[in-house]
Amino acid sequence: MENANQAQNAHIHVLVLPYPSQGRINPMLQFSKRLAHKGIKPTLSPTFCFSKMMDTTAISTHYGPTINVRPISDGFDDGGFIQAGSISAYLDGLKTFGPKTLAQLIEKLAEEGDPVKAIIYDGLFPWALDVARKFGLSGVLFFPESCSVSSVYYHVHCGLIKVPLMGLSPTTVSIPGVPELQPSEAPSFVANGSHPEWLAWLLRQFSDVDKVDWVLCSVFYDMEKEVVDWMTKMGWKIRTIGPTIPSYYIDKKIQDDKDYSFQRFKPITTLCKNWLDSNPKNSVVYMSFGSLAKLSEQQFKELACGIRNTHQSFLWVVRELEQAKLPKEFIDETSGQGLVVGWTSQLEVLSHEAIGCFVTHCGFNSILEALSIGVPVVGVPQCFDQGTNAKFVEDVWRVGVRAKVDEKGVVKREVLEECIREVMEGEKKEEFRKNADKWNRLAKEAMSEGGTSYKNIDEFVAFLGKC
Repeated sequence: MENANQAQNAHIHVLVLPYPSQGRINPMLQFSKRLAHKGIKPTLSPTFCFSKMMDTTAISTHYGPTINVRPISDGFDDGGFIQAGSISAYLDGLKTFGPKTLAQLIEKLAEEGDPVKAIIYDGLFPWALDVARKFGLSGVLFFPESCSVSSVYYHVHCGLIKVPLMGLSPTTVSIPGVPELQPSEAPSFVANGSHPEWLAWLLRQFSDVDKVDWVLCSVFYDMEKEVVDWMTKMGWKIRTIGPTIPSYYIDKKIQDDKDYSFQRFKPITTLCKNWLDSNPKNSVVYMSFGSLAKLSEQQFKELACGIRNTHQSFLWVVRELEQAKLPKEFIDETSGQGLVVGWTSQLEVLSHEAIGCFVTHCGFNSILEALSIGVPVVGVPQCFDQGTNAKFVEDVWRVGVRAKVDEKGVVKREVLEECIREVMEGEKKEEFRKNADKWNRLAKEAMSEGGTSYKNIDEFVAFLGKC
């Protein structure tokens, strides 16, 4: 039956348009694999600069159509954001060149006898819907962040939340389906008004949200069912299709799907695995702050002292360009306690039985991975949506705790130490593990036959078949 469905869908070609950052491209690339598994032919269209970092023109799936990579331009094809030099310059270039080169790509694919039926686009490309409509294509909006964060932005767009929150009265955010948020728990662009250009760009994705054919979310329904239900009542054709992580860690339906197929940095895999293999079950603290976060030297010092003082075994990912910020004596002093590496395969690490907790900046992909694999969390949010994600970790999903910052925005060593001890050794240790196991089970159920995400993906594929 599966092979028959794949053959039936072989004529369906979709363009997948991700924003050029690892955290936003990976969920869309992972969803593209799910579509390929159903026989749909996805073409991934990052910007030229980002496609060079991917260093590929095609991603072989082994189970369905190849995912071709056909880039579009942001106007800075040699250096992307760095070449642009400023946020406003980059966004202006993207707005000018993105729609033009996307239209050219659609025309070229038609000339090649491979016409497109739909565009699945990151909300940061709101102009993609206009291009889709110009060619009579279906327009599908994709949210790679949490639905709650998207709802906060939507309420700002509608003028129902004032920016910045800091200093306003009342200071809390109260919206349907989302727990009340303190300013520090709201997305940083909303809380403190930083980077108004980015906020304005984020808000544009909601200007036509009622006109798109579908709204897809990288979560699974049980994670945020209250806000998903509210969005449905708003009339959005919203569907949860996650967790958008490789099949190997969830339902094992897709052969050889063990990674996202793209990482900015080369993982140090063998060393990490061998080291983890030498440690007992649930004994290691894994600490990583993602591919973009740049911590201060003071914050590195506090984190280093905090993790050292726990006397817990640890695996800490510190990107090579950031390692100079570590205290000079730290690696030598902790050589028998932990391992510091420049990058690793996070999914492989989180799924290893030695891992006892995950100290994370609470980027949404990291949180989605932790929930789906079933790992307790210590949240150390930095910016963007991370404060909101950390709020959910502690108060909604109840799989861990948040580390509080001081008046300078720094997590002190004693705070980190206390948080790690609470998750690894404290009275709530078993509660955190029990809840983590529950979310792992619910994630698997969502993607398994008959689950919410499984049915939603099938419904979406059926829609594409009628386009």
